[in-house]
Amino acid sequence: MSISPESVYKNLKLLEQVDTSSSALYRELAQETLADPEVSLGWREAIADRLNDANHLLGVRTTGGNDSY
Repeated sequence: MSISPESVYKNLKLLEQVDTSSSALYRELAQETLADPEVSLGWREAIADRLNDANHLLGVRTTGGNDSY
């Protein structure tokens, strides 16, 4: 599936608003975009930052914000 880096970036902002399967698809598309050498470094950095933020938020919500194990 070919999707513009801008769309991938925008979709990552919607991860908390969509169902689980759409969220997984958006994350997968982001990973594919990050691996595409034809995508500019600027877009890859922006997407990586937004994906990292989303993954961090997911981790905090999953663990309840408790950093100790």
